[in-house]
Amino acid sequence: MKKNTFTLIIFLIVGLITGIIIGQLLAPVPALSFLTKSVEISWEPKADLQVVKYQFDLLVKLNLCSIIGLVGAYLLYRKL
Repeated sequence: MKKNTFTLIIFLIVGLITGIIIGQLLAPVPALSFLTKSVEISWEPKADLQVVKYQFDLLVKLNLCSIIGLVGAYLLYRKL
C-alpha cells in the first residue's frame, strides 16, 4: 500500500472513531471511568467585516480512549 497524506488521514479518522466507540462501550464500567472522561476543546472564530460576516464553531471532545485510538492508528500506519 502506498503511504501518503490521504492514507494517514484515513487511518487517523478510523482510529479516532474506533477509540470513541470503545470509549462509549466502556462508559458503564465504573472502574474504567478514567478512560471515558471527556475534555471539550472549542474554537469559535467570527468576524463582521461589513461586507462579509462569518461565524465558525468547532468543538472537539477527546477522551483517553480516542487518543489511544489515534496513537494506535498512527503506529499501524507506520508499519505499512
